[in-house]
Amino acid sequence: MQQSVTQSLAGRIGYVDLLPLSFSEINSFDQSEKTTNRLILTGCYPELYDKKRNPSIWYPAYIRTYVERDVKQLRNIDNTLLFSRFIQLCAGRIGQQLSVSALSNECGIDVKTVNSWLGILQSSYIIYLVPPHHKNFNKRVVKTPKLYFIDTGLACSLLGIREEKEIFNSHFRGALFENYVVNELLKHKYNSGSYTSIFYWRDNKGLEIDILLDSGSTLFPIEIKASQTFQESYLKPMQQWNSFSTNKGGLLLYDGQQEYTRTDKIKIQNWKTISKLKI
Repeated sequence: MQQSVTQSLAGRIGYVDLLPLSFSEINSFDQSEKTTNRLILTGCYPELYDKKRNPSIWYPAYIRTYVERDVKQLRNIDNTLLFSRFIQLCAGRIGQQLSVSALSNECGIDVKTVNSWLGILQSSYIIYLVPPHHKNFNKRVVKTPKLYFIDTGLACSLLGIREEKEIFNSHFRGALFENYVVNELLKHKYNSGSYTSIFYWRDNKGLEIDILLDSGSTLFPIEIKASQTFQESYLKPMQQWNSFSTNKGGLLLYDGQQEYTRTDKIKIQNWKTISKLKI
């Protein structure tokens, strides 16, 4: 549409990021109880709920039309099979630090092409890169972004996951859960009109904070765990980060139901409460 408009519309146009449905929006379509694994598998595209589409049929068709039509409009890619393979490789790296060289080697394309194709996937809202936070607190920090998919249902389809029970047994389960929660945070940020930036933090010794919210004046750490049972060890990275950053508090989002605020001001909450957060 933009290419067909003859004027630039500079200063007369606004942009709104419309991501797939949030959890609270999904509930407005269907009040039935849905397990976390079912939500991850089904994904969040509106038609899946509004039209009651079957994800195992809808997603392969979506991927095919995306590759064969949309991508060609964005960039003329002749080898669509190789591009499809590239998307699948990206799906296998959910929640991981992005290695352009590894993608280049596995897909058999040069680094320049990898960066170009990553740009296509970002601009067409297939993937989302969470940048590392720049503040090092006198430690050497990782400067590579982490890769997530805008929709976990699409990622499951690319990974060949078709049934809910497959997620439970999959070694991708933790990464897919983290991806879903990061998406909920991203949607909440856009839906609330927040200017808070979303980062992650990791040093060269492996200490990592899954999400670091930067409001400009404060940093707020968030840890994400797929478990339904809380364990004290889940808080160790956040506690270590708080100790040398002089930060206080934080948030653990997990799949369990027990919720409370500890004496060290770290909150333990179910991930479904994200829409109530102030970010």
